[in-house]
Amino acid sequence: MQIRKLSLAVVALGLMASSGAVLAQEKTSIQAIEEYREMLQDGNPAELFEAKGEELWKKPRGPKNASLEKCDLGKGPGVVKGAFVELPRHFKDTNKVQDLESRLITCMQTLQGIDPKEIIKGQWGRGERANTTALATWIAAQSKGMAFNLPQSHAQERTMYEVGKRLFFQRGGPHDFACASCHGEEGKRIRLQDLPLLTKAPGDGVGFAAWPAYRVSNGQMWSMQHRLNDCYRQQRFPEPDFASDVTVALGVYLGVNAKGDKSAVPTIKR
Repeated sequence: MQIRKLSLAVVALGLMASSGAVLAQEKTSIQAIEEYREMLQDGNPAELFEAKGEELWKKPRGPKNASLEKCDLGKGPGVVKGAFVELPRHFKDTNKVQDLESRLITCMQTLQGIDPKEIIKGQWGRGERANTTALATWIAAQSKGMAFNLPQSHAQERTMYEVGKRLFFQRGGPHDFACASCHGEEGKRIRLQDLPLLTKAPGDGVGFAAWPAYRVSNGQMWSMQHRLNDCYRQQRFPEPDFASDVTVALGVYLGVNAKGDKSAVPTIKR
């Protein structure tokens, strides 16, 4: 009996030591990842896109040879600071809920005469779609450190939230995936990339608050529109149109859930 008890005690101590080593290793791995991210933040190439976006905002362009300085992003014509953390939202002039990029399309069309098809049917990183991303980067950066507080007072805003919620949990495609498959639980990770829980404010600028972001892996600046489009691609879903109601509704759902989380954009990602 004494030998049996001694054997059990030895096994228990072994398990404790093993679990302690695993926890220590996991902690070390997490610290290494965080250090890697901090190093990436130095000299973030997103600054170049910010500069381009500011120039595009002030520069007369398009058939009407006008700037975007009278564009109303929700806080009055020309007001940029604080606008990003309250988007998507409902706009009276279009009677639609719009995110930053779909609103920019409206302003570029009405103020500058630029055809929306040049953006919606364009290619990532090229032409007017690239210009829209640069504009979104600069505008979003003007609200860095401010807390998200998307309005939900209009009926269309509340409807889009419910649509976005349904889309977030909708499973389909050849792998039967949903947004929630990766972002519906705590503690998930793919390779070195954390997969934050997006049904609430994840904090630390790792979820909705982290985009636009510069992607080191492909040398591109990605907006939330691009991020959501790529999520659908990875799920093997048909990719949604740029600035579609689908991506805007998901933006509403994620943005409302991120209430109180502070914008960290522009960030840098793997």
